[in-house]
Amino acid sequence: MSKANPYDVDEHPFELRHEVKRLNNRLDQIADSLDRSELQDMIENYTNTKKRLITNFTAGLSRGLGLSLGTFVVLGLLGYLLSLFVDMPVIGQYIANLQDYISQYKSQ
Repeated sequence: MSKANPYDVDEHPFELRHEVKRLNNRLDQIADSLDRSELQDMIENYTNTKKRLITNFTAGLSRGLGLSLGTFVVLGLLGYLLSLFVDMPVIGQYIANLQDYISQYKSQ
């Protein structure tokens, strides 16, 4: 019994065709995923300095604006909640003192 060459097409025609079809399908899947990932657009953005600067500037501007608005809303809600506790015995006196300090600072 002679050993068969695993790469001999005549010995394994069906298996080789099946393997080639499987590899072609896998290559098609990889090509589709690369098309969906828009790799070419990302490469263009990284190589074009002007486009990258504009993109980063607008991203930083929107992050800063969002952070400022978010801080404003959170501090406003916190101030509103603290004003609800002014009538409580211990906490209310502390908040009233804090409001006095703030009003004195504003009047200066």
